Amino acid sequence: MSARIFKLNPPQILVLGFAGIILLGTLLLMLPIANTTGESLAFIDAFFTATSATCVTGLVIMDTGYYFSTFGQIVIAVLIQIGGLGFMTMTTLIAIVFRRKISLRERLILQEALNQSSIEGIVKLVRKVLFYSLTIEAIGAILFTIRWSFDMPLGKAIYFGVFHAISFFNNAGFDLFGKFRSLTMYVDDPIINIVSIGLIVFGGLGFVVLSDLVGIRQIKKLSLHSKVVISMTSFLIVFGAVVIFILEFSNSKTLSPLDTMGKILASIFQSVTTRTTGANSLDIAGLRQATQFFMIILMFIGASPGSTGGGIKTTTFAILIGAVISMVKGRDDVVMFRYRIAQERIFKAITITMLSLIVVIGVTMILSATEDSRFLVILFETTSAFGTVGLSMGLTPELSTIGKVLISLTMFVGRLGPITLGYALSKKNKELYRHPEGKMIIG
Repeated sequence: MSARIFKLNPPQILVLGFAGIILLGTLLLMLPIANTTGESLAFIDAFFTATSATCVTGLVIMDTGYYFSTFGQIVIAVLIQIGGLGFMTMTTLIAIVFRRKISLRERLILQEALNQSSIEGIVKLVRKVLFYSLTIEAIGAILFTIRWSFDMPLGKAIYFGVFHAISFFNNAGFDLFGKFRSLTMYVDDPIINIVSIGLIVFGGLGFVVLSDLVGIRQIKKLSLHSKVVISMTSFLIVFGAVVIFILEFSNSKTLSPLDTMGKILASIFQSVTTRTTGANSLDIAGLRQATQFFMIILMFIGASPGSTGGGIKTTTFAILIGAVISMVKGRDDVVMFRYRIAQERIFKAITITMLSLIVVIGVTMILSATEDSRFLVILFETTSAFGTVGLSMGLTPELSTIGKVLISLTMFVGRLGPITLGYALSKKNKELYRHPEGKMIIG
């Protein structure tokens, strides 16, 4: 048995590791002590919640703030932390604490988990990941606590501050305010908006970029990866905010009742959270259809590689845009910041996008047959699950058993990535020969 486990490749170990955490979380959430009713939660509902927390999504069937007890909420927070940082990162933390040497195999698994091209400096990166994560979460928790201490008792403010700092930095979107309200009551609160946006953006940039930013002295010396991530993230935040502001400006259910600053804050907040977190300060169901469809596109793009977010990733989207521009201009190479992108990376970007589209389209088609809801609502929920975003138009609490299973699997695929799952399920066979080149007409 041990020999067979030893032969598992890194993607297979990652898949089994996440599955094991979800199963453990499911069993803990099924305990009567985990909820306020004192009764055992149904397996499928506990499984869905554990999957959503571990895959840092935020889609919920049960109201987290009202239904789950303090024990249940702590279990969810721990699952979010493990899921966001990765179980191998947490395992490495334990090894570091007990001064145990990290083996070559463990380094290979960490390389796969953190989406790195080599194992060089991987343990050092993990140390940075843990330090940056805990530091940023601590700062966020303190700022949240100070703000919420004006609205609630200090003990509760501390608890809320820690929980939401973990949830937002790991791009999970779980909240404790009840009634599925998220942050709608703080739609124009500058402190809550700015702190939340900061946590979400730092969590969505990726740990490699954070490490690069901390260690760099001049912006021009940033790595190509960091330059692409930062520029694409900035563009998507600004562009998304402008589009949401324009489309919802006169909508009486969203931006219209707010003053100018409130409109700007709400637009930026929703633009940031749509790609990664799923917390909302606007009523998602009250948005115009054009806005909802635009948000589906942002959710599909998602966060950046090596981060706590999902989606096809900002770098994948950047490479696709670069490939289109190069093709239109008749160029042979995709060039970014004076660097040529390897053809292998372009193929990988196309593969990730196509596999992601297949997953989203396939699940949407099945749910259209099993769920009694509008197509746009189903597509929105499916994309939210795949992008591990967590925004909902209200369908999740009404899902059938089949729907809950499908959305759970979609969150799982979205968190690990379709290519990682593909590697885990298939055998890599080295090509012994190449076929002759063929020609066909395209377009």
